[in-house]
Amino acid sequence: MRMPSDWLTSRWWRGAAAVLAGALPVFAFPAPSWWWFAYIALVPWILLVRSAPTGKQAAYDGWLGGFGFMVAVHHWLLPSLNVFLFVIAALLGALWAPWGWLVRHFLADVPSPRRFGAALLVLPSGWLMVELVRSWQGLGGPWALLGSSQWQVQPALRLTSVGGVWLLSFLVVGVNVALAMLVSVRAVRVPAVAGLVATAAATSAAWVWAPRPDVDGRVRIAVVQPGIVDGTDSGMKRFDREEQLTRGLAGQNLDLVVWGESSIGYDLAQRPDLADRVAALSRLVKADILVNVDARRSDRPGIYKSSVLIGPHGPTGERYDKMRLVPFGEYIPARSVLGWATSVGKAAGEDRRRGTEQVVMNVGHGLRVGPMVCFESAFPDMSRHLAEDGAEVLLAQSSTSTFQHSWAPEQHASLAALRAAETGRPMVHATLTGVSAVYGPTGERIGSWLGTDRSTSAVYDIPLAHGVTPYVRYGDWPLDAALLILAGLCAAEGFRAVRVRRGAPAPQLPPARTVRESPVRHGR
Repeated sequence: MRMPSDWLTSRWWRGAAAVLAGALPVFAFPAPSWWWFAYIALVPWILLVRSAPTGKQAAYDGWLGGFGFMVAVHHWLLPSLNVFLFVIAALLGALWAPWGWLVRHFLADVPSPRRFGAALLVLPSGWLMVELVRSWQGLGGPWALLGSSQWQVQPALRLTSVGGVWLLSFLVVGVNVALAMLVSVRAVRVPAVAGLVATAAATSAAWVWAPRPDVDGRVRIAVVQPGIVDGTDSGMKRFDREEQLTRGLAGQNLDLVVWGESSIGYDLAQRPDLADRVAALSRLVKADILVNVDARRSDRPGIYKSSVLIGPHGPTGERYDKMRLVPFGEYIPARSVLGWATSVGKAAGEDRRRGTEQVVMNVGHGLRVGPMVCFESAFPDMSRHLAEDGAEVLLAQSSTSTFQHSWAPEQHASLAALRAAETGRPMVHATLTGVSAVYGPTGERIGSWLGTDRSTSAVYDIPLAHGVTPYVRYGDWPLDAALLILAGLCAAEGFRAVRVRRGAPAPQLPPARTVRESPVRHGR
């Protein structure tokens, strides 16, 4: 019988342990939303990797852990992607292989205080590089960035206004590294505690220093969430339900009404009757209505997902075409090679077309809003650019109807809190089927969520804020800092390799000791 102490020497047991350890952080995200767990979730993975007998094994442990992480945080895609989810997870999991090698390089055996101090900078930087690469929309976008697990922690949200979600990811990984060493290596407990104290001091200073948004007004925005609509002609049934819910908003002194993603499944140029019905609603509620059209356009080839503003006299001309599409859900990358995905899951049968630029819309009363569609709310740069361009309210029109009984709707809704805190602008997350949510300019929740069991409309009094957050002003500077740290590491390693090749004297070792604990005197 294999003893527990032998598990890590078994290829299969060790591989299973790496996959499970990599999957642990999933519990820090909604729906469980154990935000505190993020600060210890990486510890088992780090301890496993640092015990690897070789750098190759450490990289393999990093890869398997990355595979486990990607499967866990995207598990709700399994009904749609089927076996293809595991293929994608295996490919993206390889991004953590270099990180695994770095963990062993800096933390194996008993690291010196100097090496451990370097690890507190290098390992979070390596993690950020993984998050940066996988944030490319062609690889699935920045879903489940580690820092986004802190969406409901107000001090953490305050830090996002300084360095975005990237700063939170850096700090969370740094805390995990320090705790891993604190519990496993007695010799570095003092440096580990010092690292935790320094992190707490730096974050506290940033929390105190970060400017708070200046609230100087309020707007009333309504969200219309029709809920699940099935059966034949579901598109018209959904429109009828949205119309009915919007009629109930009359007389509530609104500034804007927002419908969810794909709320209209017909091109309005070909269905002017639908445009007229929405215009009549706009006159009734005395506010513009932002709808989302998912249809083949009559004025250009292809299917687009577009935010379209409709006023009392019909479409105003304000339109935003979705720019970042969901891989496999809205298009298939390299369809000629990967088109077979349509036969094993619910991948897109036809690629949607992309928009070319972001748009800030004037919705009347002097209010300017910045629309995004679906998982575009996961991209920090999109909301930052909208804030730079003058948007006073950020909007996300979404639909998670395919994933109603999973963790996806809650996790998607939580991202709006981060975008609001990063930019100092309130954000409205309006969906077809839930979860719809609204957040103020510091990321605080306004009102209650509209869950996946609701078919209703809701009105939110939303504070407006002005001013520029450090994140909007300086951009993704934590990523730049991480790149500089890793570049410094490469330069140092290259310099050391050159010295070795040139025959630089090896460092002097202390004299060996005999069994009587007396130094061996060489040459006698």
